[in-house]
Amino acid sequence: MVTNTVAARQWRDELLKRTSLNEDEIGEYSGAKKEIRPVTIATYQVMTKKKNGVYAHLDLFDSYDWGLIIYDEVHLLPAPIFRFTADIQSRRRLGLTATLVREDGMEGEVFSLIGPKRFDVPWKEIEAQGYIAPAECIEVRVNLTETERLAYATAEPENRYRNCATTRTKRDVVEALVEKHSEDQVLVIGQYIDQLDELSEVLGAPLIKGETPIKEREILFNQFRTGEIKCLVVSKVANFSIDLPDATIAIQVSGAFGSRQEEAQRLGRILRPKSDGRGAKFYSVISRDTIDQDFAQNRQRFLAEQGYSYKIIDADDVFQGKI
Repeated sequence: MVTNTVAARQWRDELLKRTSLNEDEIGEYSGAKKEIRPVTIATYQVMTKKKNGVYAHLDLFDSYDWGLIIYDEVHLLPAPIFRFTADIQSRRRLGLTATLVREDGMEGEVFSLIGPKRFDVPWKEIEAQGYIAPAECIEVRVNLTETERLAYATAEPENRYRNCATTRTKRDVVEALVEKHSEDQVLVIGQYIDQLDELSEVLGAPLIKGETPIKEREILFNQFRTGEIKCLVVSKVANFSIDLPDATIAIQVSGAFGSRQEEAQRLGRILRPKSDGRGAKFYSVISRDTIDQDFAQNRQRFLAEQGYSYKIIDADDVFQGKI
């Protein structure tokens, strides 16, 4: 069980690469294909799709005698749309996640749905063993202009985060950071599509968002992996299960209100070990003296708990090349 079709195909490639399975033994059960094979990779979304009041796909899978079900990104399972899949019968079940964290505090329900925790290891220990790359976390604080500050002060409470998270000054900082890291593989990550559309145009970089077709996503991810594309702008569709081993720089411009789980997922995009042994940098661009900065404190606490250093710098340091 995986989060999306791109992840399903990554799992397929890894199984072919690292096991004795052949292509005919691995099936994909997604919105695009409906194959059931000795090893079947299914997406949560297709499994929980309801038609005429019936979860037909769940009923189909429950009729098979499965030896093992692996739940990728198992921290998602307590959500109502995903938890139905925990009812599929099998002899063994295994949940995998790098981040057993939920903002609603329901991560404990994973144990009742799947079973007890069998293995847990701190990120820094995995880093010491060479399985993930070392990372430096940097918060870049920008000042709102007078016009932006007035707009923020007069915005409705529900619109304030969007208002301060999408400022023009952030765009300027992102441009400077991408230019500084022009020789690196850079991911620019955000929450708001209009902000990402603008950044994609300004940076001359492709954008992957919810409406991007699966085939186009796979092409762009592959071009990024090979270095043909040096900078890629991505929405939250890239938060889960996307393997981009050569990404060394992540620049976050907006997110889900300081969500610990999202921060961990986005940091995870650049933690794959690098072929040349380099470390990674995770930049978060934050509007000073706003709710954006308040949410950033959640990020700082979470990353500190994981053992990562967290440095705060001013936008002028970026513009003046002091980083």
